[in-house]
Amino acid sequence: MMATTHALAGVALAVVVSLFVPEAGGLPVLAAAVGGFFPDFDLTGDHRKTLHFPVYYSVAAAAAGVVAVVVTTPVTLAAALFLAAAALHSVMDAAGGGLEPRPWLGQGERAVYNHASGRWVPPKRWIRYDGAPEDLVLGGVLAVPGLLLLGDTAQTAIVGALAVSVVYTALRKPLVALADRVVPQIPQDVFDRLPGRVASFIGAYR
Repeated sequence: MMATTHALAGVALAVVVSLFVPEAGGLPVLAAAVGGFFPDFDLTGDHRKTLHFPVYYSVAAAAAGVVAVVVTTPVTLAAALFLAAAALHSVMDAAGGGLEPRPWLGQGERAVYNHASGRWVPPKRWIRYDGAPEDLVLGGVLAVPGLLLLGDTAQTAIVGALAVSVVYTALRKPLVALADRVVPQIPQDVFDRLPGRVASFIGAYR
């Protein structure tokens, strides 16, 4: 799914929690948004493996949640929600498509790596691929709690995230088609100078 969808999922989770502890302020909401996005910082690394931990994030989030219940402060809530949103992101990726360059073809069998079992979890394809129309719809649904209950600054950020989602959804397949035409034209000597992870990522289109 899109990184924006994951961030909005984190915000929605934080909004629900804020109904019970409204005095916590905006820090937990911000932490949840960042936590929802955080695993995708491995995009140029071993994507959906390096920073994706569906089991370990969940265990850590549960422990942090207990701490936040016992000692309820904006910081403890922020830590718990960051981890919970990162766990949710990692689990949600299993419901989407695979890692292949054209996931709408449904040919890949790797959705997210489970470090606890040492194997890749296969994609469910309930959301066929990141940037699919249903991905955009899900992001829109997840945006509703924040748009209804958060302040102006947060609402502006949510609308911005939705705008990015709309643009990405519109360009998702055309960008792959463009890469199919442009990447093979990259001279081999230039390609050889690229960092290994970047070359591996781009090489899928050669």
